[in-house]
Amino acid sequence: MSASPLVTLDDVRAARRVISGRVRRTPMMRSAHLSERLGVDLHLKLELFQKTGSFKVRGALNRMVKLSREELQRGVVTVSAGNHAQAVAWAARELGTHATIVMPLTAVRAKIEATRGYGGEVILTAEDLFATVHSIRDERGLTLVHPFDDPAVIAGAGTTADEIFDDVPDADVVLVGVGGGGILSGVGVAALARRPGVRVIGVEPEGAAAMRASLDRGTPVRLRQLHTIADGLAAPMAGVLNFEHVRSLGLEIVTVTDAAIVSAMWLIMERCKLFAEPAAAAGLAALCSGAVTVPAGARVVCIVTGGNIDRDRLTALD
Repeated sequence: MSASPLVTLDDVRAARRVISGRVRRTPMMRSAHLSERLGVDLHLKLELFQKTGSFKVRGALNRMVKLSREELQRGVVTVSAGNHAQAVAWAARELGTHATIVMPLTAVRAKIEATRGYGGEVILTAEDLFATVHSIRDERGLTLVHPFDDPAVIAGAGTTADEIFDDVPDADVVLVGVGGGGILSGVGVAALARRPGVRVIGVEPEGAAAMRASLDRGTPVRLRQLHTIADGLAAPMAGVLNFEHVRSLGLEIVTVTDAAIVSAMWLIMERCKLFAEPAAAAGLAALCSGAVTVPAGARVVCIVTGGNIDRDRLTALD
């Protein structure tokens, strides 16, 4: 049984009104080369052009505008490998509050620096991230802005799909990378409400497949180890509410190798001239690797979720 009711299209539309004018209405791009290569009509939703370089600001802002004056005065705290960290720091600056962000010691250097650049207080740790963030929340009296397991965050992320179906109303398939499941949940809600019968497919790295493991076991699970180049998809668990969305909506989950992700990332860069991070290439990786098969000519949308990768890590990818 879910911890709270599932998000609805009305919630997504309310979030869209809240964030309108504050975040970007990102463009859609059709790739003629990739369409011909894959035998589909392929479109890319370019969330790497979003504020802070990823879709995460949609959910973070939608959550934080609901804070009371007292909560804003005390500040917020979150945990993130990078993209949500930047989003919360940015939203906190916009709303006049302070953000404390717990990040792993292994976080991408550019994401740490960007989070600090937006005014966030970064706490790096090698300890359990969620245990650390809960401890800081309780010690300082801060409000937790969860990176994925929160209805307002899910609704905000779902605005991505509402825009997709404004631009490509007859899309047959939507593909998106999965970490904890926030964007997949929101996209599933909006996509199925806008176009019943559309296939919404979440793509996880084999080394961080918490949602796939959760569906197989029938309950949200926490992974003991994470091994993936796609740090944006390396959530240690599937969110409880996110799991309920995926299961209740019948969303598909597939896994891909890191090699497939890196190959797709380079393909996006070389053929589409887009600086996508590994997590953002997961959807295309599923198509190119055969993890997902679709009918010839199907209209497919891959959400390019972000473009935050630093120079050192980029040059190490092959």
